[in-house]
Amino acid sequence: MKQDSRIFVAGHRGLVGSALCRRLAKHGYSNIITLSRNEADLTDPMAVKWLFSSYLPEYVFMSAAKVGGIVANSTYPVEFMTANMRMELNVLESAKEAKVKKLLFLGSACAYPKLAENPIREDSLLTGPLEPSNELYALAKISGIRLCEAYRREYGCDFISVMPTNLYGIGDHYDLENSHVIPGMIHRIHLAAKAGAKQVKLWGTGLVSRDFLFADDLAEACLLLMLNESDLGLVNVASGLPLQLRELAACVVTTVGFPGEILWDAGKPDGTPARAMDTSKVFSLGWRPTTWLPVGLSKAYQDFLCQQH
Repeated sequence: MKQDSRIFVAGHRGLVGSALCRRLAKHGYSNIITLSRNEADLTDPMAVKWLFSSYLPEYVFMSAAKVGGIVANSTYPVEFMTANMRMELNVLESAKEAKVKKLLFLGSACAYPKLAENPIREDSLLTGPLEPSNELYALAKISGIRLCEAYRREYGCDFISVMPTNLYGIGDHYDLENSHVIPGMIHRIHLAAKAGAKQVKLWGTGLVSRDFLFADDLAEACLLLMLNESDLGLVNVASGLPLQLRELAACVVTTVGFPGEILWDAGKPDGTPARAMDTSKVFSLGWRPTTWLPVGLSKAYQDFLCQQH
């Protein structure tokens, strides 16, 4: 990939897409193709064909997705599955027809079985039942990963897939009902602090564990993989440092400056009990995350505050 190569970042306004654009620009890539949904709706096959024939991308980062937390996935499973499937089918087919040099597809750690052995290896995919609350979204992501493998086998397309862990960072969505763990936690604790509340209630028991990664660190790993690797198969990208949500909440409390008490609503679902990912493949390439959790949380909180104005 050269400095002036035509690089299409699908989903450039999202958490991962915006991080990819920042990292590409930092490394001197000057020909980054970004289009809004109004300019090219990726769920529309004709719009995607027009995009590829008009802009002729040589490299594609497929980071576009319809995403959300437990509530959103449980409430709108059809929309989550169909929107993601349509985007994947349209982009992969058009990339094949346009003979792009390489495509990187972003999966999701929730695509692994709910009770997969930790740390979860890449070959754990499809070895057990999924977490019911986001099963259809997970199936859409699994389909994208398997499609990339099938395009490699059948057509020789250089399509690779990355499986990121739970992400957070600049450009995240902080909706109280439909966001992921960290942005939702930041918003709730911020509101409690602003109101002078003595307590704040969070979902679940707080005893489940997750691995969290700053989105810009994921973007750096994706760029490394795009430049160097095509034969590793699916690659996990995670910090390798899982922690319980109670520990995470304590970090967010410190970041926000909330002096009160955290109450856990055990009547709400926890989701998968533990998710730590095996990072042997990506670590073997020399990549390591560089954003310490307190630093990343501080950046995410500042981003949240900016979005409130």
